Amino acid sequence: MDLARYATHTAFSDPGSHADVLASVEPQPEAIHAAATALVVHYRGQADRVTDAMRDDIDLRWLAAILDTAAARAPIVAGAPREVGEQVAGCCRDHTLVGLGVLRQHGIPARSRVGFAGYFDPGFHNDHVVVEHWDGSRWVRFDAELGTVGFDFDTRDLPQGPRAPFETAAEVWVAGRGGNLDASSYGVDRGMPWLCGMGFVRGYVFLELAHRQGDELLLWDEFGARAAGLPADVSPVGAVRDEVEADDLADEIAVLLVQADAGDEDAEAELAARYETDPRLNPRAGLVALTPHDRVGDVDLATRTTRWR
Repeated sequence: MDLARYATHTAFSDPGSHADVLASVEPQPEAIHAAATALVVHYRGQADRVTDAMRDDIDLRWLAAILDTAAARAPIVAGAPREVGEQVAGCCRDHTLVGLGVLRQHGIPARSRVGFAGYFDPGFHNDHVVVEHWDGSRWVRFDAELGTVGFDFDTRDLPQGPRAPFETAAEVWVAGRGGNLDASSYGVDRGMPWLCGMGFVRGYVFLELAHRQGDELLLWDEFGARAAGLPADVSPVGAVRDEVEADDLADEIAVLLVQADAGDEDAEAELAARYETDPRLNPRAGLVALTPHDRVGDVDLATRTTRWR
């Protein structure tokens, strides 16, 4: 297993001029939780703390930009509470990105895991991103958003596998394709049925692969096979138009992801190779941000710019 690639910053987790901030945080779940939740406020779950000036924070994408924005509002003291208007609006992906930044700054292998959490709304599984780090012998998952009180599982060492509190997108897809779960209970919110179900889970399989390969994209970034089913007027260049093709591809990738999680090095290598060579699986052909605030933007990852339509 090539752990070194997970121990170094990606373009997304690179803190820019704020490396000292990350270095000041102990690379432990409690300290990371304190730092991440002090810096980032959830744009939906804590909407009462989001001011008008913070509305577009959710599209910052890069950890360096998130930290730049926070520092412009108030000096950053890692883990210290920040007043309303001093935080940066984001979501679970951004809490996780802070965690990855801290761990990688300390040379600890870490990656983000994309899937669904069953612990926010009983009976429903919300799309979610958590931190996974190598403890010297195994990959350990923890939720950077959660404290340790009020849960019947260890939030600092999340149980793993199908029907665990957090399930990966690949696990959910495989179970759903086998008829072993009701995919309508997996999505953004039970009140948004158009953002639930197998089509939504399929897109998250491709997002899970991107995150595993070091492209820690926003949850509303659309590309290649992930964009299957989108209207043509908002689809990125290189979008897969045939949903059957996207389903078949998701079948292959989801199985490989599950196998890789089980320690299959050949599956891990195949995932990396296919991500590099198959334009349907990565955002290089084209990336479009479809934000929750109804903005549509063409994203250039190389120049870190977005042209809003």
